[in-house]
Amino acid sequence: MCEVWDIDNEEKARQIADSDLNQSHKQNHKGFMLLWLAWQSTGVIYGDIGTSPLYVYSSTFTSQPSWDDLVGSLSIIIWSLILIVSVKYCFIVLSADDDGQGGTFAIYSLLARHANIVRGDPNTSGMVRLQRQLTGDMKPPGRTVRAFLENSAASQIALKCIGVLGVSMVMADGVLTPAQSVLGAIQGIRVTNPELETSAIVGISCGILVFLFLIQPFGTAKVGTLFAPVVIVWLLFNFCCSIYNLILHDYTVLKAFSPHYAFAYLVRNGRAGWESLGGLLLAFTGVEALFADLGAFGKRSIQLSWLCLVFPCLLFAYIGQAAYISVDSTGEAYTNPFFNTLPPGTLYFGLVIAVLAAIVASQAMITSSFQLLSQVMRLSYFPHIKTVHTSRRFHDQVYMPLANWLLMIGTVVVTAVYNNTTSLGNAYGVCVIIVTIITTCMLSLVAIIIWRIPLLIVFFCFLTFGGLEGAFMSSALRKVPDGAWFTLLLAVVLSSIFILWRWGKEQQWTAEREDRIASHQLFQFSRPTSKESTGNSAKVQKPLTLTPTFGGDTIPTVSGLGIFFDKIGTTGNLIPKVFTQFICKFKSRPDVVIFFHMRPVSVPTVPIEERFVLTRAIPNMPSTYRLTLRHGYMDDVLTPNLGSIIVEQLTSFIRRATEVTGSGQENLPEAVRQELEVLEKAKDSQTVYVLGKQLMRIRWKSGNLVQRIARGLLLQMFLWIRENSRAKLADLDMDYNNLVEVGFVKEI
Repeated sequence: MCEVWDIDNEEKARQIADSDLNQSHKQNHKGFMLLWLAWQSTGVIYGDIGTSPLYVYSSTFTSQPSWDDLVGSLSIIIWSLILIVSVKYCFIVLSADDDGQGGTFAIYSLLARHANIVRGDPNTSGMVRLQRQLTGDMKPPGRTVRAFLENSAASQIALKCIGVLGVSMVMADGVLTPAQSVLGAIQGIRVTNPELETSAIVGISCGILVFLFLIQPFGTAKVGTLFAPVVIVWLLFNFCCSIYNLILHDYTVLKAFSPHYAFAYLVRNGRAGWESLGGLLLAFTGVEALFADLGAFGKRSIQLSWLCLVFPCLLFAYIGQAAYISVDSTGEAYTNPFFNTLPPGTLYFGLVIAVLAAIVASQAMITSSFQLLSQVMRLSYFPHIKTVHTSRRFHDQVYMPLANWLLMIGTVVVTAVYNNTTSLGNAYGVCVIIVTIITTCMLSLVAIIIWRIPLLIVFFCFLTFGGLEGAFMSSALRKVPDGAWFTLLLAVVLSSIFILWRWGKEQQWTAEREDRIASHQLFQFSRPTSKESTGNSAKVQKPLTLTPTFGGDTIPTVSGLGIFFDKIGTTGNLIPKVFTQFICKFKSRPDVVIFFHMRPVSVPTVPIEERFVLTRAIPNMPSTYRLTLRHGYMDDVLTPNLGSIIVEQLTSFIRRATEVTGSGQENLPEAVRQELEVLEKAKDSQTVYVLGKQLMRIRWKSGNLVQRIARGLLLQMFLWIRENSRAKLADLDMDYNNLVEVGFVKEI
């Protein structure tokens, strides 16, 4: 009966592991929580796109525009906000989430769930299920596209590079956007103080940026709740001013809702009209934050805040400015469209709220950088860095200290070097439009393979959005020599790091696959007699003998409890690498052996009764157990009393077997008493924590000399990053007097 119970227990452990690794962690909020998230998203996501009315018209025109040109440009702005932001992003792109996560890399991950295009981590690939649809259930275009992606190594590499490049470009903008927005806000003070020197503007801007990054540890929820009133007041102030200008000046600009004026503007102005698209695209810079921050706020809250508040306010902001500029007799209103179109008596309030809103605009890309980097780390494209979950209610809101301080240094340096928004503006917008095109391309694959939408509909939508965004991109690329090269170069550098790390991890996985050995490959087990087979794992411990492959030595048992950290969570009869190395080096084993694995779960905390999953590790090795510690991101589990907690759980586990088989606690079977006595004796003797320390070296292969050198250099860079990155057990808080590190060399 005990053996049956052990089998049932192992099956239960497999089911729990399957649930942890495959169940959806996407949150769906309703009622007050949804409204609160919408409030937070307003303070975080829309600062960038929401402050575009400060500079769109001044970036588009170099002289007073005619009524036709003004309405034509307004028509382009209106339809860009409708088609690109509202229709494409708000209704289509936000639906292409990967378990609640957003961004171009989430689309890539989503495709990888439904098509066999990614080489997964062999440590978990056997337990993480593909959601690949049956070929017979798919339409012919979907089958063809999926088969091409799965069978073409070149297409898989291209798709990976495109997804990584999209993430890198958003993060590159995360360095540029805070510098652009804060510097622009402080330059706005010159409206009332024209003699303010550049050095003072740069100094004030750097001080504000440092403060902005210093408050990030408070978390997205608190920062968003704090910033939301600023953004809301800013948007409503723009809305009210625009209604005033529309009524008082020129309501005929409402004709811009007809797309005829947009096409007529481009045809009439030819090359000049095409070049002006580089300025008009600034009306939707920041749109990528809607998708990148999806994990922090959710689809419904973003749709609610955009459609009910931000979209109508922005729409009327541009319409109201156009109404004033069209009748401006000085011909100067377009040069500073926000301040020059303010109603009388509102200048100082407008200045204050504009400065505050422009400062808040930085938050959109800072939060996006945290969210995207979290995805990249989860999929093994970047080494593990400390990640702090900042909310118990909203599971995917994160803060990364190292990324925060690096972003701060980068933005301060950029602010000091560029020192004005004109030079920064030349570097602004190119990455945004490239990201939107990348999103359109990858979304088309999702629509064909996963959503199974008819090919003609996908092709029509691709031409519509791709053509519109392609026109903007062709104009924006003119900025590359004037400053946009900086963000593109930064994006390429980040992409190279991500791809290098992933390639290095794949080489490491290939090498480590050789280390996955079963117990019978390490030990020689004698077949148990019929009498022995009726007992449980507490039978009298006999010395084990290694197989000839490992030397054939006899392995005696020494007093003590050994807790071996198992980083990959081995299952069945597989043995962790650290235990194999311990046995081979010390030629002995502790009385009680525990293979200890920590499995993070995407919830704030795991109840104590559900936290530990225990099974017997190797049937022929007495007093050997496998323990998985399931923990939430708020749980503090690596504490000095970890050993005693494990012993308590193990004692309860051993006793539970007799409860299930009907034996009372007061009349324990002899085998169970022996098992408990061995555990108690081992605990009283000593408890040792055993960690593996793997040193990796390059295995030089035969072949082409150039390829060998290139591979060696790339692996050297990977290993350097690996040696200087944070270990997953960096927060280990236990008695180091009882800690043993077993070192071993692995060639890759």
